[in-house]
Amino acid sequence: MPEVTIWFWIIKILCTTVGESFADWINMNLGVGLLNTALIFTGTLAAVLAWQLGTARYVPFVYWLTVVVVSVTGTLYTDLLTDSLGVPLALSSGVFAGMLALVFGIWYVREGTLSVHSVTTRPRELFYWLAVLTTFALGTATGDWTLELTGWTAGVSVLLPLGLIAAVVVGRRLGANAVLSFWLAYILTRPLGANLGDWLGSPSGDGLGMGTALTSVIFLVAILATVAYLTLSRSDVIEAQEPARAPRTPSPARERGMLAYYAVVAVAATALLAWANHQPHSAASEEADTPAPVAGHLTPQEATAPFPPADIATFRTITADTLAKVDSGDQRAATSRVTDLETAWDDDQSTLEPMSEKAWDFLDGRIDEVLRAVRARRPDKGTEVDALKTLLASLGGAA
Repeated sequence: MPEVTIWFWIIKILCTTVGESFADWINMNLGVGLLNTALIFTGTLAAVLAWQLGTARYVPFVYWLTVVVVSVTGTLYTDLLTDSLGVPLALSSGVFAGMLALVFGIWYVREGTLSVHSVTTRPRELFYWLAVLTTFALGTATGDWTLELTGWTAGVSVLLPLGLIAAVVVGRRLGANAVLSFWLAYILTRPLGANLGDWLGSPSGDGLGMGTALTSVIFLVAILATVAYLTLSRSDVIEAQEPARAPRTPSPARERGMLAYYAVVAVAATALLAWANHQPHSAASEEADTPAPVAGHLTPQEATAPFPPADIATFRTITADTLAKVDSGDQRAATSRVTDLETAWDDDQSTLEPMSEKAWDFLDGRIDEVLRAVRARRPDKGTEVDALKTLLASLGGAA
């Protein structure tokens, strides 16, 4: 196990951001389905974890590779429950919280401690990694649930876990229990990293528009650079020959008092979420996925008659191709094909729009609905099919 230094927390947040952005990129581009992707990463996690368990000492590359794979896998488990099985985020958050409490309970009864500094045996390490996997799934579920409740944008949503982590740091400085403070901060870094990844990767307006692929690459490079530094400097390793530092004697009375402090922070956070939930808003994620109003309403004949039949046939063919790829479950190919529609439509704008601005605006709105549905961060097949069929009907094709 690494020593819990500032480097530990920096690289942990980097790993959680990669877990969110890379899982989203896989979901949108791998094209094998969410279930198959989760199974692939479960196998990868088993292999990487076996490597980690086989090491006789802390090796930065192996340890943090395991954290990255756990991060992606935990995120995929939550996405699988939410997107494929339709489990409400409130329920999955409760289930994962119960699982984490169960893991901690069994771990403590068996080993008598939950301290990461005591992870020196195989059973304790297994408990540790099971707890870490559950915290990633829990953090993903609660982070997404927070967005669902509040309607905050990705950028604003970063502030809540950041503020709660700051409160934990203050609590620890004031004498809160070290083990409790560690695990609270560990859980909170998951929604912090996830929201940070969403903010960086989301389209401009809601985020910085870097995209999930670029965000993943940037943070993976940052992780590799940090791991290389730690490997060379050994700044997160306590050498056995170093004189032991006198531990700070905990004050039971102070720790009990800080439990009340953490309870107040929890109540304040809950009150903030309840207040935000009751404010008039459309959830940020829903606003991003809600189609812009389509100008007027035209019949297929009215929408296509002003334009050359050959151009309309091209748009109709691309739309039908995209629909077929969505129906077959090939999201990556659908995303690629819909780009052809966007390109063809934009290339013909200067020619077609002057022929009928009303018809152009109508079809442009339908196409925007399709682009928004197919390129959603977590595409919903039903929404994609509805948008594509509506466009196809407007182009005079069979819906």
